[in-house]
Amino acid sequence: MKNITQEAIAGDLRYLELLSHSFPTIADASTEIINLEAILNLPKGTEHFLTDLHGEYEAFQHVLKNASGAVKRKVNEIFGNTLREAEKKELCTLIYYPEEKLRLVKERETDLDDWYLITLNQLVKVCQNVSSKYTRSKVRKALPKDFSYIIQELLHESSVDPNKYAYIDVIINTIISIRRADDFIIAMCNLIQRLTIDSLHIVGDIYDRGPGAHIIMDTLCDYHNFDIQWGNHDILWMGAASGNEACMANVIRMALRYANLSTLEDGYGINLLPLATFAMETYKDDPCTVFVPKVDVASSHHNEKTLRLISQMHKAITVIQFKLEATIIDRRPEFGMESRKLLHRIDRSRGVFIYGGKEYVMRDTNLPTVSPDDPYKLTAEEQELMEKIHASFINSEKLKKHMRCLFTYGSMYLVCNSNLLYHASVPLNADGTFKHVLIRGKEYWGRKLLDKTDQLIRAAYYDEDGSDGKDFARDYMWYLWCGPDAPSFDKDKMATFERYFTDDKDLQKETKGHYYVLRNEAAVCDDILREFGVEPGAHAHIINGHVPVKTIQGEKPVKAGGKLLVIDGGFSKAYQPETGIAGYTLVYHSHGLQLVQHEPFQSRQKAIEEGLDIKSTTFLVEFNSQRMMVKDTDKGRELRTQIEDLKKLLAAYRMGLIKERGLKDD
Repeated sequence: MKNITQEAIAGDLRYLELLSHSFPTIADASTEIINLEAILNLPKGTEHFLTDLHGEYEAFQHVLKNASGAVKRKVNEIFGNTLREAEKKELCTLIYYPEEKLRLVKERETDLDDWYLITLNQLVKVCQNVSSKYTRSKVRKALPKDFSYIIQELLHESSVDPNKYAYIDVIINTIISIRRADDFIIAMCNLIQRLTIDSLHIVGDIYDRGPGAHIIMDTLCDYHNFDIQWGNHDILWMGAASGNEACMANVIRMALRYANLSTLEDGYGINLLPLATFAMETYKDDPCTVFVPKVDVASSHHNEKTLRLISQMHKAITVIQFKLEATIIDRRPEFGMESRKLLHRIDRSRGVFIYGGKEYVMRDTNLPTVSPDDPYKLTAEEQELMEKIHASFINSEKLKKHMRCLFTYGSMYLVCNSNLLYHASVPLNADGTFKHVLIRGKEYWGRKLLDKTDQLIRAAYYDEDGSDGKDFARDYMWYLWCGPDAPSFDKDKMATFERYFTDDKDLQKETKGHYYVLRNEAAVCDDILREFGVEPGAHAHIINGHVPVKTIQGEKPVKAGGKLLVIDGGFSKAYQPETGIAGYTLVYHSHGLQLVQHEPFQSRQKAIEEGLDIKSTTFLVEFNSQRMMVKDTDKGRELRTQIEDLKKLLAAYRMGLIKERGLKDD
């Protein structure tokens, strides 16, 4: 330890006094320094990146369980040719789904005790491997309470040692003989899953389209270490939970568009019966063909009568949405979205939509709730309906729980180990400079813009003073969903009306911001990295989601010479026809960065019964010639700072500037 002078620590004495409460003696401070120095020289923990989950909970949970193929790679490394491929597949399936797989094993195995003996020994080997990069303390904290002591003994004792062979053998045989093997196997498999991934990054869009966003959120809320970079669909739900009725209408419309009501009804208890009653009455003679949900009717679990009701509800909430959005547009002229008020441009007598000096034939002109004199005014029935929907959203306890989780672990962006994570974009001008965006009379751009939007999102949900500031923030939540200068959207418009009511492809086109072209240029990516405090280099990357990579058309997820990675490849089944795959995930471990391309997940049942894993292809994006250690990470920098502070505390003790605590003469 270099010499630390009294002058060097004089200005830190107050802080060091506080630190001495945690490390009251020279021995305590010394032990912690030794511990932290040792941790710096452990291999970097594995980071797992996923994005655009869109409610596909079965595929999400499977990718989480198999760690994008990391578990399978570990099993192959450990057992090599000592196990047949079928046996390794069986072991992997057991690790992913221990409870379900055990039930199947019991139905077919004639000598269950022998199977238990072999399997427990295999699981111990896998667990020893995945735990080897962590301190014993960290592993101990992850252990299930019921088996903590036993697992510690098995992990840290070698069966190769002749003095320990009988000891370990007796532990395993006793577990079997006292009928605790099932519980122990489940605990070991869950521990392997947990230790394989050190941290999980969700780069936005958990919600909408798929059936189980609430199940994904349940999983995340109980996950050991994760963060979320909010996507536009997440922000839409956060806006709805904050009380923005336009966001509520959009959330319901999206659910009806894909005939996925389980998140709303089963997950959050949102009562859609008033909407169903209103829609059946208002559109009782309307086939609502334009609003038939995007489902394969032949394979849908909804019958014809239910699909007709969903179509009616879909139309009803869509019209209400346009009216609610117009109210925000009128209230906030600074949003510059007057051009998105379109109901008054309909000439129902001639069945045309008039826009930009042209006329377009309307696909549907039956709009009984739209008054020609005041097309944006809610009818009394619509107003009453929205009051009920509003109360249902605001009073949902499960929604509150999940929103608190999103706010606590989420943000607009994250910088982690030289990677910059954000869901969609940082708005740019055509020349690559940061676009200046006006919010309440003040300009924001680059990092400042994302920081400001982050602050507004939190104010919309948490600010209790009922001020205009909260009202503006709540309105801005809707703007973040569809506003041209919103970093979470960044398109000239959201052509919802045009897609429903016209067939004109040019009118339906949404033009992306300059970011989506310029992100292919290395120099632009370097400027963005610097803006967020990341020094461009071999290990610095921008990681995005939001726009599905059309792999089927030859588009690549790696852009700007490897500086930017887009890992939205179609987790959502709705996107898979245009992407050709079922998503990308990213794994960043001590040896490098790997991009994993997935084919569609068949089902949880097939994964359990047939061992049908997701078929994945791994691409090496970056390889580290020297293994990356904790000291090379952001965590390592934090630990070095802690070590320096502890060394100052140690010096203060030895100089007599601070008295050791807990000694006899205290």
